[in-house]
Amino acid sequence: MPRLFTGLEIPSDIGFLLSMKRGGLNGARWIEPENYHITLRFIGDVDNATANDVADNLDYLSESLRFPIRLTHLGTFGGDKPRALYAGVEPSEALSRLQSAHERMLQRAGLPAEGRKFVPHVTLARLRGTTAMDVARFIAEAGRFEPMSFSVSRFVLFSSRDLVGGGPYVVEQSYPLAA
Repeated sequence: MPRLFTGLEIPSDIGFLLSMKRGGLNGARWIEPENYHITLRFIGDVDNATANDVADNLDYLSESLRFPIRLTHLGTFGGDKPRALYAGVEPSEALSRLQSAHERMLQRAGLPAEGRKFVPHVTLARLRGTTAMDVARFIAEAGRFEPMSFSVSRFVLFSSRDLVGGGPYVVEQSYPLAA
């Protein structure tokens, strides 16, 4: 059974700049730059027939237009028990529309609704045993986060192994966006 999700790839030059944030945070398992991405919709473990239906139905969403993405800050998930360090994405109507279209299409394909609010981000590290104070210190010492921008010209269907997360991720199919 494949484990699937849809997302946006991070260009290698942006990935390199993000990777410069690595190091100096106890309990961090750093994600490899080639596995950086922005998840649009986690699908999960599905049978091969469902995977094929999802891949076919995603073709209908490639009529969406290309748009820019801007990474603006470092943040964490988990509050007092941080579990991930990420680069946050500036809110974008185009990104929200694309993500909502993925959600609607996958629900029509019979998948359950995503229970979590969409918070676009690039996970930089998974955290274990890291305190909120450790993360606050790391972010403060990292200095000013210089915003990074790139243009999104396609979205992809990724597969992953059933592990803790962090890759490796495989692009199963790509879907170009309209110019």
